[in-house]
Amino acid sequence: MGGEVTQRDSILITYADQVRELGVSPLRTLAELCEKYLAGVVSGIHILPFYPWSSDDGFSVRDYRAVDPALGDWDDVARVGRRFRLMFDAVVNHISAQSEWFRAFLRDDPPYRDYFIVVEGAPDLSRDLSRVVRPRALPLLTKFTTPSGEKSVWTTFSDDQIDLNYRNPEVLLEIIDILLFYVSRGAEFVRLDAIAYLWKEIGTPCIHLPQTHHLIQLFRAVLDEVAPDVLLITETNVPHADNVFYFGDGYHEAQMVYNFALPPLTLHTFRAGNARVLSAWAASLTLPSARTTFFNFLASHDGIGLNPARGLLPQSDVDALGQQTLAHGGFVSYKHNPDGAQSPYELNINYFDALSNPDENEPVEMQVDRFIAAQAIMLSLVGVPGIYFHSLFGSRGWPEGVRQTGRNRTINRQKLDWTALESELADPASLRHQVFTRYAQLLKARASSPAFHPHGRQRVIECGEAVFAVLRLSPDGGERVLCLHNVSGDAWRAERAWENTFDSVPQGGNLTDLISGQRVHLPRGEGLYLRPYQVMWMVRG
Repeated sequence: MGGEVTQRDSILITYADQVRELGVSPLRTLAELCEKYLAGVVSGIHILPFYPWSSDDGFSVRDYRAVDPALGDWDDVARVGRRFRLMFDAVVNHISAQSEWFRAFLRDDPPYRDYFIVVEGAPDLSRDLSRVVRPRALPLLTKFTTPSGEKSVWTTFSDDQIDLNYRNPEVLLEIIDILLFYVSRGAEFVRLDAIAYLWKEIGTPCIHLPQTHHLIQLFRAVLDEVAPDVLLITETNVPHADNVFYFGDGYHEAQMVYNFALPPLTLHTFRAGNARVLSAWAASLTLPSARTTFFNFLASHDGIGLNPARGLLPQSDVDALGQQTLAHGGFVSYKHNPDGAQSPYELNINYFDALSNPDENEPVEMQVDRFIAAQAIMLSLVGVPGIYFHSLFGSRGWPEGVRQTGRNRTINRQKLDWTALESELADPASLRHQVFTRYAQLLKARASSPAFHPHGRQRVIECGEAVFAVLRLSPDGGERVLCLHNVSGDAWRAERAWENTFDSVPQGGNLTDLISGQRVHLPRGEGLYLRPYQVMWMVRG
């Protein structure tokens, strides 16, 4: 794999203005926060789109090469990059309707007339366009007036997000130049946003088309030649079998893909108090080469996608996740289907709240235990962890934000005050302090063992229905960690899971919990009891 990743790598996902400080540019405040709290906790920072934008919280970019002046400048980005590996977004499926490119198109400027996808005779193509897979319940085409007449323009995501025309070689060369510009500004990871929709072919679903894969292969070939240490990560919120297709043959497409099935499967696991579905899925995970690995996550700036769970969970369990989300104060978003119907595609809820109902009088200690157990499962699996800011810092949902913006995703996008955040982190009784302290402990434990290397191996261990157990092995097989996670609210006995996983650990022997550092005596002839939602990462000795 080009740029080396190890067990020490984990990436925080955050907005540039996630924390605000009076009189200080948000990117500078972000750098201060990272330097003060995250050194030795995470290795990288994914700064969500920090370019000038017009909608979708940054994902409708007006200028790919600029930093939004309201956030700071390139020197502020570079400061973050001095101590942390940087991930940038390449939002290259579409560009803002307020961008100079599209304004030039609206003026009929010759260089830009073919930058976007104009559909002629749109009303007569309704049948051919009906197969197009839609990620949102919005019109596919938007009408714009130009000097040469009214034109129907392709807008997959919204009327402010204009899809680029990759049939035009000038567009392709421009985007490649932008990717290289990001590399020159310090990006070690490039996230290809909404990449599955890149190529359009009327009469097809316009998702996962061969031409899209060819374009990714071209991006990879250019970066391998010019910047071989830079890694591509594809963001494709689709069923798992389609998602892993973006590894290509293991050498010529993405080095990492977002592991989109993990968030809904983990949520289902804790809802059911049963790890069997998650265990079976994890046991099936394979990688096409030692140059690829998963980008594992549970929460992000978006919601919890349901499409990746389809085919892995029965529809009744998918529906139950939606019902639980609504019961816990969240929202469910819908998309258009080719047959004209709508179906739920995303749960909009803070992940802590998804697991623990804010209205229940449940001890906060148990809620934290449950949340940390879920995060520990994510950290235990093969891959590089991506950790959303609100997960690491113990946030709850923000329904007031949804009322303000009218957008469901705002529930998990609250911006925080620097002084208030620091005050809560300094208070041992606060939820933020408890979650951050325990999460940081997990991340440091993970970084300490080569068994968690992203190119190591994993073996799911049968350990009872309420325990998710996975053995992690370093690439050379010399280091082993047995990860035990009780996904239920009851104590559970792990049935001698260490047998056949460690050499020379007889009954009555000892293991050490990598997280707490405590030695664990294995009872002779008995299993090891795990408290409700307890996590233990066991090493020999």
